[in-house]
Amino acid sequence: MPRPLRLDPDRLFPAEPATRAVARRLYAQTKGLPIISPHGHTDPEWFAGDAPFSDATSLFLAPDHYLYRMLYSQGVPLERLGVASKAGPSSADPREAWRILASNMHLFRGTPSSMWLNHVFGEVFGFDVELSAETADLYFDRIGEALRTEAFRPRALFERFNIELLATTESPTDDLRHHKAMRASGWKGRVVTAYRPDPVIDAEHEDFRASLVRFGELTGQDVESWTGYLEAHRMRRAAFMEMGATSTDHGHPTAATADLADAEAEALFRKLLGGDFTPADAELFRAQMLTEMARMSLDDGLVMQIHPGSFRNHNAGVFARYGRDKGADIPQRTDYVRALKPLLDRFGNERDLSVIVFTLDESAYARELAPLAGHYPALKLGPAWWFHDSPEGMRRFREQTTETAGFYNTVGFNDDTRAFLSIPARHDVARRIDAAFLARLVAEHRLDEDEAAETAVDLAYNLPKRAYKLDAPAPKPAFA
Repeated sequence: MPRPLRLDPDRLFPAEPATRAVARRLYAQTKGLPIISPHGHTDPEWFAGDAPFSDATSLFLAPDHYLYRMLYSQGVPLERLGVASKAGPSSADPREAWRILASNMHLFRGTPSSMWLNHVFGEVFGFDVELSAETADLYFDRIGEALRTEAFRPRALFERFNIELLATTESPTDDLRHHKAMRASGWKGRVVTAYRPDPVIDAEHEDFRASLVRFGELTGQDVESWTGYLEAHRMRRAAFMEMGATSTDHGHPTAATADLADAEAEALFRKLLGGDFTPADAELFRAQMLTEMARMSLDDGLVMQIHPGSFRNHNAGVFARYGRDKGADIPQRTDYVRALKPLLDRFGNERDLSVIVFTLDESAYARELAPLAGHYPALKLGPAWWFHDSPEGMRRFREQTTETAGFYNTVGFNDDTRAFLSIPARHDVARRIDAAFLARLVAEHRLDEDEAAETAVDLAYNLPKRAYKLDAPAPKPAFA
């Protein structure tokens, strides 16, 4: 017999009854709030064309490296899972790929992926039995039937999920045609872009030279001159802002920043263009460009996001065959105190600059990031991210940062996902974990319950809107 699918209403709440009761009341204040998703990687083409998703594998498995990296770790080849390679789309049969996932759901026990999937299966598709080898075809067929209906098209799901704003992330070489198409269509859903300039900043990126050529074509600038290159960034940032962008995003290997004299920066740029440069030169240029981006943000108001600390594409064989973002990125130790100092020396005291820093190095939370954000007006802490976007990761983040940085030097939650249907599940987990953390402070008489209720609403809704410059706050909670 298939196991029943249960979504306990008290999941993630404290086990102690009195504290759990407080968590329930706090969660009730945030459960129905609109979703603010100010940073993510969903495909804007989904919302521009509003074409139906094709099948369960294409929707859930093939685009989600959280899922297929686990299966790959157990010896399942990516080509059997519907994952596209550099040679083109996968030839895997979608139903067979889905059966592989279904037969291996036990691998996800205790992981956030299991919680997110079950939320989607139960709340979005109405399943009352768990996904397993026995129910694989039931799931595949019922999901396929649902996806052929108007209610499961991307725009309808966007509205059903109560998403107030969703930000995608595009390269400076993207012509933003999908965002333009959304705007021209008259659809009222608010999907904006974010400026991710890595391909034209990172000289070690495999597409650096080709991206620079496209960068110049889009802007009409001589991007092989230092002044033309910087002007091209300003122009593309302005174009992104026309499509709703309020932020930039920088996925550098480290948090290193630099503040070179103009002549030094120009000489370094020429060296990179010449091709005879070292890894240290590429790192110094990335560091300098973070400071240049901060300077531009003071001018145009875009919020900066820095996402360092990932050794990307660690598996050389997978990268060679499948390309980037295939589940082989690994966290590494990251310094922030010294790395950010050149940028903070220059701009850290600017109240009009907003720099949001994320980390994959949890050891830096209490030692470096909370003290930095608890001092510099320009700096805020991004939420528990990527490998730490999990119940335990979120708890650790709150426990290690709150006493030094408080809640209001953080920016609430963002889901940073490619998996569209997981967005409400991820936000629900964050709201439950924050309710549980705040409930403990109430139970320990460190916070009054009305303060906790107000804070819960701020974390779920107001802080991301404020941090990403997205309009007015929500009403005060009506606490019973």
